[in-house]
Amino acid sequence: MANMRILVLLLSLLVLLVADESSAKVSAIIVFGDSSVDAGNNNVISAVLKSNFQPYGRDFEGDRPTGRFSNGRIRPDFISQAFGLKPAILAYLDPLYTISDFATGVCFASAGTGYDNATSEVLNVIPLWEELESFKVYQNKLRAYFGNEKAKEIEDITNWGSSNGAFATGGTTNFIGQHDCLEEYNNVALEFNGKLEGLVSQLNKELLGLKMLFTRNAYDVFHDIIRRPSQYGKLY
Repeated sequence: MANMRILVLLLSLLVLLVADESSAKVSAIIVFGDSSVDAGNNNVISAVLKSNFQPYGRDFEGDRPTGRFSNGRIRPDFISQAFGLKPAILAYLDPLYTISDFATGVCFASAGTGYDNATSEVLNVIPLWEELESFKVYQNKLRAYFGNEKAKEIEDITNWGSSNGAFATGGTTNFIGQHDCLEEYNNVALEFNGKLEGLVSQLNKELLGLKMLFTRNAYDVFHDIIRRPSQYGKLY
């Protein structure tokens, strides 16, 4: 790890950015997680949870739903563009693209998944372990297409995002009803965040070359959106 510069930014759960220190350049973004970062993989599987219909995507290029659980782009897309890469990360299961299209970024995330395999089974989505297995296949395809040296460069950056966990972990919460939330799940999320913050502090001390940041305002932001929706724009 001596020749690597590592930045870890905790958003909903984890965004890990790894770049070659000599060039300080990110070559690709690889995404794992749930609906907070799914770029459309659920469109291709027989999952209950999909966002391939309007008004999803109304602010995306072409005014079209892509499978992103958003009116437009999602966080990995903005991160990719900020590093000078493509403005939108492609879903690994999208049949329109091949390994050459995924060279600068690919998304393995599946909306509705979580740390617990039982979470993904409820909505018949891709479990996290299977996302990682797909990444291994992706690595082999990269080596076959680009060669070992180029593939190694591409594999040097990983972006992880999840808001789901087994229940409502990682700074976001399952809100029930129009205004009320399920207090038990809120407490789980708060406890998780507290432990995660402690882990970040510990890893920063123990792992030289690692700079990890923890952001805990996501919980407060989502809570405020539920409590005061009129402050965040017009509802369509």
